[in-house]
Amino acid sequence: MSASDNDQHYREIITKAVCGKGRKFSETKHIVAPEDQPTSILGCWIINHKYAAKKKGDAVEMRGSYDINIWYSYSGNTKTKVATETVKYTDVVPLVMQDSDILSGDIEVVARMVQQPNTLEALIASNEKDVEIQVEKEFMVEVIGETKITVLVDPAATSDFDDDLDSDQIKDGDFEDLDPNFLMGDLEE
Repeated sequence: MSASDNDQHYREIITKAVCGKGRKFSETKHIVAPEDQPTSILGCWIINHKYAAKKKGDAVEMRGSYDINIWYSYSGNTKTKVATETVKYTDVVPLVMQDSDILSGDIEVVARMVQQPNTLEALIASNEKDVEIQVEKEFMVEVIGETKITVLVDPAATSDFDDDLDSDQIKDGDFEDLDPNFLMGDLEE
């Protein structure tokens, strides 16, 4: 078999594919100053997490924010309040698997939270006025772009698809009783 015979059994296909992947776990410490001097921490939770992802070089930059809510007691454990603070962050997720054969700059970045921001610990700081909160979160990112793949074509292969479409199964009059507006009927009532 000559080289030209061999080449005709391969096809190049342009398709969208995952061209880069990355994952990052992070722990961050935040300091929140409640209105009153806390006596004890009764609870801490994180809500309203929002984020966006953008490819920058060989990494994906994650920018986001969330609200930290601290339920605390004060005045010698006689009263309680909730202190809320919005925290902004930027995390860089390195791409550990990256395809350099992306055909165009038109890429899509997909980011998912493996671990939503979660409070690990909330303690009264050594100055006895602030609260230190330890937060963990984890992202997974994928970069999707157009790339070219080469596939082997088997010229001797046959398809069962044509055999399944027997022309005797469908006759000209089979669709005469169908109402072409059957989907519109519910809308008009």
